[in-house]
Amino acid sequence: MGLVSTKITLSNPVKTDLKPLEVKCLVDIGATYLCISSHIANQLDLSELQKREVVLTDGATKNVPYVGPIKIQFEDRICFVGAMVMGDEILLGAIPMEDMDLVVHPKLFKLSVNPNSPNIAMGYAK
Repeated sequence: MGLVSTKITLSNPVKTDLKPLEVKCLVDIGATYLCISSHIANQLDLSELQKREVVLTDGATKNVPYVGPIKIQFEDRICFVGAMVMGDEILLGAIPMEDMDLVVHPKLFKLSVNPNSPNIAMGYAK
């Protein structure tokens, strides 16, 4: 499978005077969280809430800032999350994708809303 990327809009729901940012992100169902660069965190004036330990692909661990809240929008879906500040690109992980009821189409290298619930996000609460 190749890399899937898409555009999302990030904003600070607490500081509504700041302009939202439309950004390209890497979609990774193997990652858990939203990861953003320090540049994006600064642009959205996000506060560090705490440090979090993350495990990198080589097995090494690293403490990184955890910031928030962040509003993510993809097409007509939104969610509110925190983010790890690390790296130089944006990574959209499983938690925000599940929250917005999004699916990855590996053959098409595309992210989309769940075709089984196209009008409103669906999730399980049982």
